[in-house]
Amino acid sequence: MLLLTISQILNVLISVLLMLIIIQFIIGLLFAFNVINHSNQFVAQVYQSIDTLLRPILDPIRRIMPQTGAIDFSPLVLIIGLQILGIVVDNLAYASV
Repeated sequence: MLLLTISQILNVLISVLLMLIIIQFIIGLLFAFNVINHSNQFVAQVYQSIDTLLRPILDPIRRIMPQTGAIDFSPLVLIIGLQILGIVVDNLAYASV
């Protein structure tokens, strides 16, 4: 029962991380295509805050992955890794019940 609770808490944390990654990606695209100007203080601060939260997680992935030019695949690798982690923890929790 305890593993099931831990699994559910971990799934909530994974969902929050996934949302942050998607929000950072969308804001980055809006900046890149000049839909939103960098002088917009609110959006720039939101982007900077999310980047500060995700940088410690994404930097080790960036160091391992080969350079691909302008495209950064580390968020995609993190999303896949988080999904795999969620599946493994869920299976372990349900197997113990």
